[in-house]
Amino acid sequence: MTDLVHSTAEPDSATISGELQTLADVAVPPPPSWRPQTIGWPVAGAIVLALLVFAGWRWWRRYRANRYRREALAELARLRAGMTASPAARAQALADMAELLKRTALAAWPRAQVASMAGADWAQFLQANAGKAGAAVPVLAALVNDAQYRDAAALAQWPETQVTATATACQQWIAGHHVPV
Repeated sequence: MTDLVHSTAEPDSATISGELQTLADVAVPPPPSWRPQTIGWPVAGAIVLALLVFAGWRWWRRYRANRYRREALAELARLRAGMTASPAARAQALADMAELLKRTALAAWPRAQVASMAGADWAQFLQANAGKAGAAVPVLAALVNDAQYRDAAALAQWPETQVTATATACQQWIAGHHVPV
């Protein structure tokens, strides 16, 4: 075996620079492609995209179909803001709430089915189509029976708590009623 001997001489700079120039760069592979390699991923992507488009279309239809609810709730908020001014304002707000319920129902159901209802039939209709607002209907029954047949003086006698409960029940029915398809 040969003995290796280390040189103690310092290499000169010309030798070092020459050797550095003969070195090659490290070979780096190309970056991996982000494009799917199999057909399954594009198919899955197309299905997900189609489902998202369908869900967006359904949301848009439901949003447009519930426009009458948003408008009725906005009008109810306006009525609630003005009903604390005086007993006469409360009486007018109650009469307007009864009218608002009827107009809301007319926007969702055929006119021939809803327009002629009054009194007990109207209260029964509200109960039958209450949906999530079933607990609000007994309070609304008092409104539709009293507001349509009594004058403003009788409605002005309603206590503040009953008026507030009626407004809350009206809001619950408008927001939660169910229209069969």
